[in-house]
Amino acid sequence: MEASVDSVVRDDMAYALKVAVQLLPEDRQATSEEVTKAVTGGVMVANLNGVMVDAAELRKLVEARTNVFQESSAALSDDTDHVPWLPDAKNDRPWPFWLRYQRYLSWVRNMPLSVVRSIDRTTDDVLGALEDPRRSGKWRRTGLVIGQVQSGKTGQFIGLAAKAADAGYRLIVVFAGIHNDLRSQTQLRMDEGLLGFDTQYQLRSDQEGANRYIGVGALSGEERLAVASLTNSAEQGDFDQKTASKANLPIGHFPIVLVVKKHPRIIDHLRRWVTENHGVEGLKTGRKIVREIPLFVIDDEADNASINTSEIDDDPTKINACMRELLSSFDRAAYVGYTATPYANIYIDPDAKNDAVGEDLFPESFIRTLPSPSNYLGPERLFGLTAYREEEDDIEPLPLVRYAQDTASWIPAKHKSDYRPTGNLPDSLVDAIHSFVLACATRRARGQEYEHNSMLVHVTRFTNVQHHVTEQVDDYVRMMRHSLQDRYGTSSEQVRKELREFWEKDFETTTSHFPKDEAPRVAWEQVDAEILPALHKIQVKAINGVAKDALDYYTTRKTGLYVIAVGGQKLSRGLTLEGLSISYYLRFAKTYDTLLQMGRWFGYRPGYEDLCRLYTTAELESAYQEITEATDELRREVEEMSVLGLTPRQFGLKVRTSSLGLTITAANKMRQGTRVRLSYSGELAETTTFPLLGGVPEKNFRTLQSFAEKLLQYSEPQPDPASGSLVWSGIPAETVAAGFFDAYKADPNVHRIRPDALAGYIRHHAKFGELDRWTVRVVSRRETSSSVDVAGHRIGPVVRAASKTVQQSVERHVVKRVLSPRDEGLDLDEEQWKTALERTKRLARKKNETKRNGELRDPALPSSLQIRMQRRLDQPLLLLYVIEPPDSAKLQVPLVGFAASFPKSNIDSAKEYVVNPTWFSQTDSDDAEEDE
Repeated sequence: MEASVDSVVRDDMAYALKVAVQLLPEDRQATSEEVTKAVTGGVMVANLNGVMVDAAELRKLVEARTNVFQESSAALSDDTDHVPWLPDAKNDRPWPFWLRYQRYLSWVRNMPLSVVRSIDRTTDDVLGALEDPRRSGKWRRTGLVIGQVQSGKTGQFIGLAAKAADAGYRLIVVFAGIHNDLRSQTQLRMDEGLLGFDTQYQLRSDQEGANRYIGVGALSGEERLAVASLTNSAEQGDFDQKTASKANLPIGHFPIVLVVKKHPRIIDHLRRWVTENHGVEGLKTGRKIVREIPLFVIDDEADNASINTSEIDDDPTKINACMRELLSSFDRAAYVGYTATPYANIYIDPDAKNDAVGEDLFPESFIRTLPSPSNYLGPERLFGLTAYREEEDDIEPLPLVRYAQDTASWIPAKHKSDYRPTGNLPDSLVDAIHSFVLACATRRARGQEYEHNSMLVHVTRFTNVQHHVTEQVDDYVRMMRHSLQDRYGTSSEQVRKELREFWEKDFETTTSHFPKDEAPRVAWEQVDAEILPALHKIQVKAINGVAKDALDYYTTRKTGLYVIAVGGQKLSRGLTLEGLSISYYLRFAKTYDTLLQMGRWFGYRPGYEDLCRLYTTAELESAYQEITEATDELRREVEEMSVLGLTPRQFGLKVRTSSLGLTITAANKMRQGTRVRLSYSGELAETTTFPLLGGVPEKNFRTLQSFAEKLLQYSEPQPDPASGSLVWSGIPAETVAAGFFDAYKADPNVHRIRPDALAGYIRHHAKFGELDRWTVRVVSRRETSSSVDVAGHRIGPVVRAASKTVQQSVERHVVKRVLSPRDEGLDLDEEQWKTALERTKRLARKKNETKRNGELRDPALPSSLQIRMQRRLDQPLLLLYVIEPPDSAKLQVPLVGFAASFPKSNIDSAKEYVVNPTWFSQTDSDDAEEDE
């Protein structure tokens, strides 16, 4: 009875919310007054229909829908042979597929209005960069959309597919991963968002006798739109040979949507089917080409399996070859790849072409970044992020990470496929299971009783070991359940006592960090009452290639699935774990992209973000912190290069290398890595990591003093009257290279800042007349009680804050920034400074950058990049910083850091400044592939 009452209450509130949302403005953020009017209207209309709801509760729900914001996207694009078309098409053709998907997102999925508007805007951006499907003649467009892991890329490309169908694309193919379950999950999402019917029961929307309408098809008042699919959401519902032989749907009259996994045989079936039925033999090649039907391909997880990893360009890998051959079988083709880890895609050779299969999948037409909404729990919020600009604040990590450092005796880091975990579960995994039970119980106490709840356990790549772990976890969950059911013994009381202590120590303190409207407070008594009901629903399942278990979220969508999923590779890419709150993750991988993709814990956690936990090792946390900074830097590079109007071919991907021996992507995906420069052209080389042991601080301070003595041979320094800094001008390149960089000792683990590489770069460019007149500034601070002697002058050490997002140690000291932004531009002339500042302001306006109070940012200083863009080729700058060491280091000398600001070079550096393969650790092949 209680469940049905709760259900009625939820339905009534959902009705009132739908009414209120329709009263809000659709084209902008609602004001507080508009929210009040919408809530009043929602309550009034609900009352007129006999539905009574609490106005305060309704207002909370409406505000949750309106308080989310999302930045605009940025893109590099190449409009060669592209004909703009979308603005006119908005008026000359209807858009019913998109409009009903838009209503579905707002009314059924309860998506924040700003996010729906952002999907509308970004899908327009992507679709407009493709070609009008009605355009005659031969054309091809290829692009890449960079999102974040678990950030809603599927929902975004469903919106894009809906608009493509409206625009006139008649064959839409979605490549969805390499496993059946991911393909099935993606098909179900397409069924709900685009097709409107359950593909397991019907083939097309107007099929006689079939009425399995779901998602957009179940919206009241919506017309039945003509659309069909030859694939379905069953595990074996792919486009196989049987489907191909029986498929008799004519392509061209209405959209046909296929969701297929990346498998050579399946893609080949698809190509043969469409070319044999609709192809025309080419006069020169004899190959069948489809002339009049535009093809639209969406490649989900585009860096996985789509990349040509063959060492011979004329013999590409099978999946890559099949995808290219499919595209080249159409005179009119559009391809858009979606990924959160784009490294391998931008390493693709843009000139690679094979006569048999056509051009490779390089995103020639555009590379676009998809910003995530403010309610997204992503790497930056989980692991923290050092601010890109001095005027920005660091993003402090949320207190959700817990360490699992007690697993070596249970599952060693290196073990074989026949290993059997021995002994009891480690305490950290027991804590994780307790966390999951408490998270489920707390969500129930908060009114989220019928929502999905998932826990991830990813500790090994071997399926055999996964099954042993599943048994152990299942045994422990059953033991907890039996103990709590024991009415006569003491075990029930003991378990509840342990859970309460854990709740008070961990959950109450963590929840206090979150606003009350995002993390509703509940009393222990409310949680305690829900523990046993939660435990009764929890299932433990092995999710891998040989297990029969499956994550059936769809059929349990009304009651909620509570599951602990134990797995490996199948849980590591693309597959969404609904309601994931607790993750127990030990699997170390050696590449940025593999680690990021394994992060199933990223995503949206409305109403339970404070309950989420990631149990992992300190080593993995450090790895994720590095990857977060490198990925953020890459996104910002795309944004900066977008403003400069560069094309994807002109975008030199520079990804910050790891101090932990991680590689960017698998070695066989980096065959074209020579095109990705580790160049200092237009770059700032800056030390932020300082070794504290081995006499390195003393050696570097002596290097500074010795270098200053060499500078005195050219001239006396010009003291800066404001700060006491010493400035030398017109210093030759060799003096800088030999006098400072040859002698300076950097942290050997920080590959990006290598003094020998910097010295080599300076010497090479000096041969071509660049970098031959340096300005050297030894930065000083006036307000200090201590000073050191440099070239006969007293220099006051500067203070630099320790990084809050990197773990400090006795071996090294890591600071947020060495550079003070104003210092970098002090040697510019008035015109250079003015131009750099104007461009910085223009960029801020274009990106609608805002301060924390919501006001538009009006930069007072030019950005570091714009300063470097204004430098003349003979105007490099070396800033030398004498820095107060941490008290714990007990050093007798200050630390010495530097920031070298390089102008943009005229020399073609693609050949000279490549990343040497020896700079990276090789990736073991078994890190990339699962035992299953």
